[in-house]
Amino acid sequence: MTHSVRFAPSPTGYLHIGNLRPALFNWLFAQREGGRFVLRYDDTDTERSKREYADAILEDIRWIGIQPDEIARQSDRIALYDAAAERLRVTGLLYPCFETADELERRRKRRMARGLPPIYGREALALTEVERQAFEAEGRRPHWRFRLPNFRDDPMQPERTEVHWDDVVRGRQTVDLASLSDPVLIREDGTYLYTLPSVVDDGEMGITHVLRGDDHVTNTGVQIALFEALDYRAPAFGHFNLLTTIDGEGLSKRTGALSLRSLRADGFEPMAVASLAVLTGLSGSIEAMPSLEALGERLNFDGVSASSSKFDPAELTRLNADLVHAMPVEVVAERLLEWGVPDSDLAPFWSTVKGNLSKVPDAQEWAAIVYGDARADQAFNDEDAAFLRTAFDLLPPAPFDRSTWKTWTDAIKPATGRKGKGLFMPLRLALTGLDHGPELAELLPLIGRERALQRRP
Repeated sequence: MTHSVRFAPSPTGYLHIGNLRPALFNWLFAQREGGRFVLRYDDTDTERSKREYADAILEDIRWIGIQPDEIARQSDRIALYDAAAERLRVTGLLYPCFETADELERRRKRRMARGLPPIYGREALALTEVERQAFEAEGRRPHWRFRLPNFRDDPMQPERTEVHWDDVVRGRQTVDLASLSDPVLIREDGTYLYTLPSVVDDGEMGITHVLRGDDHVTNTGVQIALFEALDYRAPAFGHFNLLTTIDGEGLSKRTGALSLRSLRADGFEPMAVASLAVLTGLSGSIEAMPSLEALGERLNFDGVSASSSKFDPAELTRLNADLVHAMPVEVVAERLLEWGVPDSDLAPFWSTVKGNLSKVPDAQEWAAIVYGDARADQAFNDEDAAFLRTAFDLLPPAPFDRSTWKTWTDAIKPATGRKGKGLFMPLRLALTGLDHGPELAELLPLIGRERALQRRP
């Protein structure tokens, strides 16, 4: 049997790193098992779903390296959901309810006051046809609930009904259907909530494994009952921990926090983002994986933490820097050329500066420093200015190589009496405009004698 998984985001905003976690868990699992990965847009919320978000989702996961085997939109599959809903209506498993939100809240409070669980009491099942018509005459439109199989003879007398499954991640799981309200599947305006389209699509598409966040554990009991009611084979389920901020707050597409779009614009490498999304909350250290294949080898469902995983965005910078420091020049050559690095200097320039970078775009600043015009924004006191004039008078002749820096400083020391930081820092500031950076022995040959002399105060 071919393993089939799906990633079903709602195109109501841009993907963030927390959304990427289930996408990668599913895609890496499919790759490992030689299976199929479906990108399925949950876009039945017509007011909030936008095509621009759907396009951005596809662009973002492709940036990471995920290539869907199939793309589907639930908005194109409404006829399937209509047919499934009608099957449930005919069998009495989908029934109309006319309560307003206020009425439901008052009933919930009354049940709690009586020491009963705050679930829906199925009052709508007791309505007569005359009462239903009266509600409709008032202008009320019903929402439709799925009657859970949690009773023996009388649906008004639910009793403990356990649904079990062997969770791929969490092991044996149990949900008591008597502790749950009959879920609303269809809103008053006739649009579908998440549950029915998801079950129908999983059944029709032959999805074999549903891997998702552990906020869906309770939903699974309901969905297994719905799979059975529609004569679909239920898939295997796996629920993994969610990512939260370091303060324990959840992530949201609506805020745009840590969106893949913004992370890409900020110059982060896709494998740094993917590594953090997957490895946070897994056993072992969080390291920058060089490829999705290597990341897939680290994905072990037995090593997933049972609690939510807090991640520190600072970790992303560390992982990204590790990737940049190990990156061969061939990967960045095109960008370096765009930033003004001569073709003949690509390898030595990248070798010199990459150890000081946390992101590849940071190299653009160093390209401007090395190959740009003299920096005019440095102000030196009289003593340092005099020192620098003497130092630049001693600048060795061209051509420069790695030994030039030592030759130059060896000449400066006896001529000025300076050494250590008093010697090196003014030279660094004059040559680069910064008080930190790569070794000047490596930078000086790239700057060259002509540009170095232009930076003389």
